[in-house]
Amino acid sequence: MSSILAPEQVYQIVNNLHHDPFEILGCHPLEQNGKVKSWVVRAYLPKAEAAWVICPAERTQYPMQPLHHPHFFVCTIETPELVNYQLRLKEGERERVIYDPYAFRSPKLTDFDIHLFAEGNHHRIYEKLGAHPTKIDGVEGVYFAVWAPNARNISLIGDFNHWDGREHQMRKRDNGVWELFIPELGAGTRYKYEIKNWEGHIYEKSDPYGFQQEVRPKTASVVANLDTYKWHDDKWMENRRHTDPLTQPISVYELHLGSWLHASSQEKTRLLSGESEPIQVSEWKPEARFLSYYELAEKLIPYIKELGYTHIELLPIAEHPFDGSWGYQVTGYFAPTSRYGNPEDFMYFVDQCHQNGIGMIVDWVPGHFPKDGHGLAFFDGTHLYEHADPRKGEHKEWGTLVFNYSRNEVRNFLVANALFWFDKFHIDGIRVDAVASMLYLDYCRKPGEWVTNEYGGRENLEAADFLRQANHLIFSYFPGVLSIAEESTAWPMVSWPTYVGGLGFNLKWNMGWMHDMLDYFSMDPWFRQFHQNNITFSMWYHHSENYMLALSHDEVVHGKSNIIGKMPGDEWQKFANVRCLFTYMFTHPGKKTMFMSMEFGQWSEWNVWGDLEWYLLQYEPHQKLKQLFVDLNKLYRNESALYTQDFEEEGFQWIDCSDNRHSVVSFIRRSKDPHDFLVVVCNFTPQPHSHYRIGVPEAGFYTEIFNSDARQYGGSNMGNLGGKWTDEWSFHNFPHSLDLCLPPLGVLVFKLDRTKTAAAMKSET
Repeated sequence: MSSILAPEQVYQIVNNLHHDPFEILGCHPLEQNGKVKSWVVRAYLPKAEAAWVICPAERTQYPMQPLHHPHFFVCTIETPELVNYQLRLKEGERERVIYDPYAFRSPKLTDFDIHLFAEGNHHRIYEKLGAHPTKIDGVEGVYFAVWAPNARNISLIGDFNHWDGREHQMRKRDNGVWELFIPELGAGTRYKYEIKNWEGHIYEKSDPYGFQQEVRPKTASVVANLDTYKWHDDKWMENRRHTDPLTQPISVYELHLGSWLHASSQEKTRLLSGESEPIQVSEWKPEARFLSYYELAEKLIPYIKELGYTHIELLPIAEHPFDGSWGYQVTGYFAPTSRYGNPEDFMYFVDQCHQNGIGMIVDWVPGHFPKDGHGLAFFDGTHLYEHADPRKGEHKEWGTLVFNYSRNEVRNFLVANALFWFDKFHIDGIRVDAVASMLYLDYCRKPGEWVTNEYGGRENLEAADFLRQANHLIFSYFPGVLSIAEESTAWPMVSWPTYVGGLGFNLKWNMGWMHDMLDYFSMDPWFRQFHQNNITFSMWYHHSENYMLALSHDEVVHGKSNIIGKMPGDEWQKFANVRCLFTYMFTHPGKKTMFMSMEFGQWSEWNVWGDLEWYLLQYEPHQKLKQLFVDLNKLYRNESALYTQDFEEEGFQWIDCSDNRHSVVSFIRRSKDPHDFLVVVCNFTPQPHSHYRIGVPEAGFYTEIFNSDARQYGGSNMGNLGGKWTDEWSFHNFPHSLDLCLPPLGVLVFKLDRTKTAAAMKSET
């Protein structure tokens, strides 16, 4: 190989125009008679006045000479082998010694990796693309790789080169993957990609596969090592692998980490711990600082354990630039938000949840992404992650862009991202946001603003295929986890397996039930007799999907009022309605999700910029409502009839759903054991009933195991003195019946006491 370069070759490097700077820079052997006799070393050093090559083996320094440009240096060294040489640079008054990045030619990304990625089938591509601390030829450093097929050139910029794109130009591989290993960098390094398109425009982008970003408003990526944390949740993870979540109690506390609680004052800590000395509302001023993941583990986990929820669901915690987006406009899909700490801190938070018996669900947003300049939008100077046609590639109502699911590499990015959160952070489930916006090409679009699929329909077939692929792989790699769809339409078989044509989720939010319940409970109780269908309609379609009943953050913002504020009547009736609603929810088939603040009856709608109104817990009605949630969760977990057959027809049976005149419904919940069942009676009006008869399947003593109108919850304490014996009176097509006292706006739960019944029968004998 010749050591002579033409001026044009040098200026390609100087002007950052070469797609593979390794062809010019670094060390190159010079052969004579088929044997390497010497090496030529070339380096472009924009800030250096002089440079030397240091050969560690010989402990010799060789001066480099400028060639065609004052900062392009060349040196020829007579040696048969040149390994791990270094460069000594003189930059003004400063001298330093570095390893030459272009001496490290061994790629971390193999041709097979690139092939799988191009197919859309590299399930762990996050272990190859992005920034990875590693060692090459015995030298520690960071390997960088990014997919940008339409870029003309890409450089790495960061603190390590004073954000100068001339110094670390990357090499282009097949399929548009660019790579470079930079020695002596490590975790904590800030960096971006400087991307130049064919028109010469420059874009500074954070890393799509970066594991950490700076705290907003800064936008640089940060090198992070995700393999150093030592987990302590082996027992939890092993048990999860062998558990079918659909037959388990799932009660989810949905929350936004940034507004659940800010840096705690003494007063807030006191209220969370159950003390109730008076606090003036005017004194309640949330501090600006967010709690860290460590502080959240200390304060949130005990609170969730006290309430008895089985899972936490976090609004999106992938990195996002704007607090007011609640996390739903993501720029760093592989990076837990740095608002609350680094990735290891989030691992600790999840680990602590598992050690305390609490599952972790994270909201995931594969439907759209924002237009922020440092993010995915127009990433390599072209529409790479999004559709070029705005009729397919933009949600104008949200001001966001839509992923191009037909592109293999984009689909691979999203599928691998879902797997990433389960793999690296041990999460137990994802709730996929806005699935309907993905499935329909005309979603929130007017005529003429969308294009049909290849068959002339409005279904986004590529998005449906993507969801099937993602769910199939999630359950293949991580059995026992949850994949929950927020899907608001009648798209068929959302929670059916992919092998029968379903989308492959194992749960779907029941949006119809949510709207029916809120419409029903917001009306004056006198009018409820004309809307009995709101209460009963869900059971007509319940078994078509695996439903989760959800009262989410969307129902307590944008002027909708919080749950208690939606209720009619005076203050007592408002609290009674809330107790009635949530007790009906817990006894109705389906898993459960409730948003933070509902458990203690916050009056104001959710404010992302402040705290929950914790000061309300000093008042008795709010304390007692919180106690209702504690006992509801306990009832739910302890009674297998309430969860083991949520999605089986045998698990539910109406006793009477047609008494609209009294706005009363009654039903039976059954476990897999046919002798284990509960009887539930709901009175949805303030009118009590002293003699209300319902049929039951077996004779005996029915213990009143739960009463939402009990005194400890703030109710009127009407009930049945602990339970009732059946009468030999056929009713509701059952051979036996109970004569009950129904409290106002109350839900009663009864269980047959077989021990007491058997003892009574024995004494009669």
